[in-house]
Amino acid sequence: MKKTRLRDTAGLLKRRLWQSMLVRSSLALCFLFFAMQSVAQVTGTVSDESGESLPGVSVVVKGTTVGTTTDATGSYSIQANPNQTLSFSFVGYVAQEVVVGNRNVINVSLSTDAAALDEVVVVGYGTQKKSQLTGAISTVKAQDIKDLPIENTQQALQGRVAGVDVMQAGSKPGTQPRVVIRGRRSPNASSDPLYVLDGIPLAGGIGDINPNDIASMEVLKDASATAIYGARGANGVVLITSRRGSTTGKPTIFYDAYYGISEALNTFEFMNGEQFAAAKREAYRLKNADGTLGDLRPDSEVFTDVELDGIAAGRSTDYVNGLLRQGNRMNHSFGVAGGSEKTKYYMSLNYYKDNGIIYNQDYGRSVLRVNLDHQLSKNISMGMSSFINYSVRNGESFNPLGGAMRENPLGVPYNPDGSLNFLPTEDGLRSNPFSEIVEGANVDRRRTNRMFSGLYAQAQIIDGLTYRLNFGPDFQIDKRDVFQGRFTNARRLAPPRALTDNATRFNYTIENILNYNKNFGGKHDLNITAVQSLQKDNFETNGITVQDIPSETQQFYNFGNAAIIENVRSNLEQWAILSYMGRINYGFNDKYLLTATLRADGASRFGANTKWGYFPGVALAWNLSSEEFMKSVSAVDMAKVRVSYGTIGNQAISPYQTQGLLSKVPYNFGDAAYFGYAPSTIGNPDLRWESSTTFNVGLDFSLFRGRVYGTLEYYDVTTSDLLLSRNLPPSIGFTQVTTNVGATRNNGIEGTFSTVNVDNRNGFKWSTDFQFFKNKEQFVELPNGDDEGNGWFIGQPLSVIYDWEKIGIWQSNEFDEARSYGAEVGEIKIRDVNGDGAYSGADRVIQGSGIPKFSGGITNRFKFNNFDFSFFVYARLGQKIRSNFHTSNNTLFGRYNNIVVDYWTPSNPTNETPRPNQNQEFPVRNSALNIFDGSFVKIRNINFGYRFAPEVANKMGMQSLRLYSSIQQPFIFAPFVSKYNGIDPETDIDASLDGNVTPSAWTATVGINVTF
Repeated sequence: MKKTRLRDTAGLLKRRLWQSMLVRSSLALCFLFFAMQSVAQVTGTVSDESGESLPGVSVVVKGTTVGTTTDATGSYSIQANPNQTLSFSFVGYVAQEVVVGNRNVINVSLSTDAAALDEVVVVGYGTQKKSQLTGAISTVKAQDIKDLPIENTQQALQGRVAGVDVMQAGSKPGTQPRVVIRGRRSPNASSDPLYVLDGIPLAGGIGDINPNDIASMEVLKDASATAIYGARGANGVVLITSRRGSTTGKPTIFYDAYYGISEALNTFEFMNGEQFAAAKREAYRLKNADGTLGDLRPDSEVFTDVELDGIAAGRSTDYVNGLLRQGNRMNHSFGVAGGSEKTKYYMSLNYYKDNGIIYNQDYGRSVLRVNLDHQLSKNISMGMSSFINYSVRNGESFNPLGGAMRENPLGVPYNPDGSLNFLPTEDGLRSNPFSEIVEGANVDRRRTNRMFSGLYAQAQIIDGLTYRLNFGPDFQIDKRDVFQGRFTNARRLAPPRALTDNATRFNYTIENILNYNKNFGGKHDLNITAVQSLQKDNFETNGITVQDIPSETQQFYNFGNAAIIENVRSNLEQWAILSYMGRINYGFNDKYLLTATLRADGASRFGANTKWGYFPGVALAWNLSSEEFMKSVSAVDMAKVRVSYGTIGNQAISPYQTQGLLSKVPYNFGDAAYFGYAPSTIGNPDLRWESSTTFNVGLDFSLFRGRVYGTLEYYDVTTSDLLLSRNLPPSIGFTQVTTNVGATRNNGIEGTFSTVNVDNRNGFKWSTDFQFFKNKEQFVELPNGDDEGNGWFIGQPLSVIYDWEKIGIWQSNEFDEARSYGAEVGEIKIRDVNGDGAYSGADRVIQGSGIPKFSGGITNRFKFNNFDFSFFVYARLGQKIRSNFHTSNNTLFGRYNNIVVDYWTPSNPTNETPRPNQNQEFPVRNSALNIFDGSFVKIRNINFGYRFAPEVANKMGMQSLRLYSSIQQPFIFAPFVSKYNGIDPETDIDASLDGNVTPSAWTATVGINVTF
């Protein structure tokens, strides 16, 4: 029995041993098989839809770093196993993935990425495919906005949209940039474009909108694109589309935040105590009997006791840098988006705060946005797009730097006990700049509440025909409070002063829109849009100014306690526009496109005789790339030629200017004083619309499968019937009347180019966006020819720098010649233009304007795997500026401090700046001294980020996570800064640089973008 069991056990062990050996052998064979499979060679070719081979296609084994590219014949070779997937990608084509399986040869055909060519963009009252546009329209996407940690949406347009000039002087928190599209049309009318938010025209600005809520911005530039908005679009239109929810069903939660610190980019170089003393000695230099310059006076005859003490003690107070601080800004945006098949929602909450680089200057904004879209039934939908804003701005008109720049550095800013010395010198007009920022001494606060809601209801009447009702109420409350205490330069120990101004605006728009969209026979696309629109505006203001408030702690909270009521004011302004519009879009076979528009606007600002204006527009486009003869040109993906012509109007006047207005006039009746009312303006019921006629030619193109694409434009805009004030003989009792006279012209070129420079299989991508424009602005007709009094000249821009031309400084060896011109040695020498041997107004010449000869921006973006890097450069070249900063701070008469300049002395015969002179508050003809080249190049933004891999983000409970750091405006390259001790030359288009401007700042930020 035991032997039998032993034999059975031995047999079992043998069988299991053989089984084990067979299993191991099988596993080895399988391993060898798969190992052989993993090194199998896969070859093939890649071609396009027409069968043409595609060289340079990236072929990658998905999930690995193994990859290659196709050669000149479109062939490739790569190692992969049957379970792996090959990914084929090429710019301009839809990426494709193929499982290897048991194939050794895999041929692939890539289809053109039609989405890139048929991108849908927003146009007036609808959307269109980009390939079907006939007008001049540029787009800024949400990603372009997120690249910049910006305060307001206008900043996202700067250097990113050709033909759009965005200008912002200084860095004062809450300042809104100036936006001008294709130049100014009228010298008196506003040049601001119309802003349309989610289809509703806005009456107020767009500074209340959170930039993170924006999905895209479209800029309409030519008459064909803007004619649909009629008079309101006379200066161009910016369409803002906010972000909406989705129908995925799963809500997406997002949080975007950044924090940054700011510092003054340029430190002002003002004279220290020693330099100021030297300049003052020179200003008091003696004169000899023959008029030549003599010796310096003794210090005891030049300086006050405080100044002498300061010189002896080596005192030098830097008031300017004492008022500068390190600023900071933060932004937090939190929101949720989602929805279902019937309802979509988007809600966000934003908080932004900017503490400026000067004390008492800051701006804070809180915005709540709610967007809803709901499908009530199969044919009816409705929704809303709303935001509520509350903002507080401090220091809108407060800037202590102006006083600090002029303050004598030899003064005594502090008393022996450490308290502020309100009058540092014997000069009664100058007080201690540090007292301006004492808490409660100066308060300049503006609080704004705004509620906007765009409501819509849409119904599909029949197939292709829809009706939409838009209603957009916009309600704003604005309150500005100002308090100036006794110890401020504004009061200089006089009783405190306070004021408050309240403004309430209610604006609403109602629009009825019919839209018919149909395709006939697969070749004919027809779209008809009809609009009836009404916009009304009610703007009410009131205010009061008082003096002698008994307690400074009351500030502006109890005007009834003030001893003096200085001024009480109130006003009501109302206007309305009623409009009708029709537009036809027709396309044949996606080759030939036509847009025709006619709009009628009736404005309450005009009289009964001229209330209505009619504005037509027509545009044609030819998609060359859709023609058979172009299909063989493989380098051209898309080429479209556009031509448009149209007229748009401009109201260009304030309400009630067609009517004769009365003003209150004081008079005496016997021994008593009375008030009466007398006509102050002449009414003109025949005032009519300014009209701008635009001709535009454009080319849209895409080359080399999307590696190069962009737009080129030429435009010519003539504006006639300008609403200008015409001078009258004072003998009739009035000096001017508003009439329709004169004409202007703007013409220029603009271009947008985008390139994909590198896009390889290693995950490295480099792309570039470049925009430029060149605009010529000029008067072509004026009622009485050139108007020197207003600075208007035919053939010149609407505002120019018209002044004497400085050619040097009168030198000692030119004593007699200087005297013949009524000048002295050391004074400014100007060009005698008419050669009459005397200086007069006839010697003034046009020296330039604020219109740049070239403006543009370039953005480079780099991406390597999960890292991204970008930088943005912006330039305005060829414009001139008049620096009121130099006018105010280059007086050289020994009373106020001065910027560091190379001034003339007998031992320093420079030709830069005249000699100091205590008898002149300003140098003679100093206006010629303050004209400079305003060209600049700015590094606007440098951004570096890292996006975590999805699997890493998912482990942390997130859908996506990106961290980034950026620097805004780290460098300014400008001759005004490097050569002339100037500040940032960026200013408004009128070329006048404020003498009390807040200096520009650079900002370093760190931020996070996360979705859950």
